[in-house]
Order: sequence, then structure tokens, then C-alpha cells
Amino acid sequence: MSYRYLLRKTLIYMAILALALWVLIPIFLIGISAFTPRQELYLWPKTIIPSHFSLETMRFFLGAHGVVRSLLNSVQVALLTLVFTLAVGAPAGYAVARFFFRGREAFRLGILITRMFPTALLAVPLATTFIRWGLYDTLVGVALVHTAMALPFAVIITTGIFMGVPKDLEEAAMTLGCSRLRAFVQVALPLALPGLAAAAMFTFVISWNEVFAAAILTVRNRTLPAHIITTIQASPLDFRFAGGFFMILPALLFMFLIRRYLFHMWGGATAER
Repeated sequence: MSYRYLLRKTLIYMAILALALWVLIPIFLIGISAFTPRQELYLWPKTIIPSHFSLETMRFFLGAHGVVRSLLNSVQVALLTLVFTLAVGAPAGYAVARFFFRGREAFRLGILITRMFPTALLAVPLATTFIRWGLYDTLVGVALVHTAMALPFAVIITTGIFMGVPKDLEEAAMTLGCSRLRAFVQVALPLALPGLAAAAMFTFVISWNEVFAAAILTVRNRTLPAHIITTIQASPLDFRFAGGFFMILPALLFMFLIRRYLFHMWGGATAER
């Protein structure tokens, strides 16, 4: 191996390590602080590792007004967004991958263009429209907005996955009596599960972390991020750490549950065995 090759590999690994530490250190500090006794959070100088771990901070956070309800609202909105996005995004990605039609490339570009408009620009029109439709301050209304945010990513991801699924398998199934829909459901869809898992991960994280639309379109049925952002200025330090931990935990659990499909998509299935 040449010196230049070793130097390049070393720099790549150092960059990966730095990026991993940039992401993991804040998560570690928030997690540690969420289980630190409340009195120790206000000590100075503060130790990184507490003298003992305690559930006092977490009990205080869960006992605060509106937290449990907003937590359940976030779970419902994220699951609704997941269902809506995959129900529309998977067939759309399949259509873009399999069929050639006029404006196909323009359609793919238009999907990305929808992400150019900030939610703040659409806040007043969205609120007015939702009030007229009876969707204001409802979980379904928030889920529809989150679906609009996540759908471009879902379509792009599923399009790439369906392009990698051999078309010959579907044609063979159709020659044996399957309809186009049945071939899609029984042949193409199972082979695209890793891509659908990746789309589901992005969708869940986008919905769980989104705060602006949820804060604008809800008053009583706020999601957890919207509830935290509206109360954080008047909240004590332990409430903020526990809220940050609860914001991180569900997304990590969801990614842990679908990791097997992601390993298949990234070619790690063999290594997993």
C-alpha cells in the first residue's frame, strides 16, 4: 500500500469518526442529564457522569401538564403520516420506475421543487384552508401536512428501489396469470421492503421532529415538539433535558426495529448472519 492511499484512508476514517462524535456526544449528554438527579443539574462545576442515576427528572417531565397527551398525539401523527406516505409514495415510486410517460422527468423534478417552499410561507394559507375544511386542531390535519413534507423523499427512495427490482420477475408472474396489481403486491413489493423501510424511517423522523406546522395548526391537540417549544422558555432545566431525551428516543427505537431491512438494502445481510 502506498503512503498516499493510507493517508487518504486515515483522513476518511477520521472524518467519519468526527461526524459520529458530532452526532453522538449531544445524544449522550442529553441522555445522561435526563437521568441525573434534579439537584445535581444545577451544581457548578457539573460532572459529566452523575453520582447516581435517578428517574426523578423523567417523573417530573411526564407529570407536567399536557406532556403525556402530547406524547400520544405525536405517536398517532407519526403513524398516520407513515401510513399516508407509504400508501401514496410506494405506488408513485413504482409508476415512475416502471412506466415511461410524457413529463416523467419533469414530474421527478417537481417532487423535489415542492421542498423549496418553507412551511412558514404557507402557514396562513394552511391555517385558513384547514379551518374551512374542519381539519384545524386535528391530528389528521397535522398528519396530512407531514405527509406532504415526507412524500418527496418517499417517492425518490422507492423509485430507486423499484428500478433495482428485476422487471422480468413481474413479467414472469403476469405470464402465469397474475394481474399487474397482483404482481406488484406479491412480487415487487416484498423485494422492495428494504427501500420501504428506509422511506418509513425518514418519514417517521420527519413527522416526529416537525414542530412549526404542528404549532401553527393545533391549539389543544399539540404534538410533543409543539408542546415543548411553546413551554420551553418558562420550563426548568430538568424539563428541557427530559424533553430532549423523549424527542430522541422514539426515533432511535424505530430505527432499531427496522434495522434488518436497512442492512439488506445496504448489503449487510450477509455480515449480519
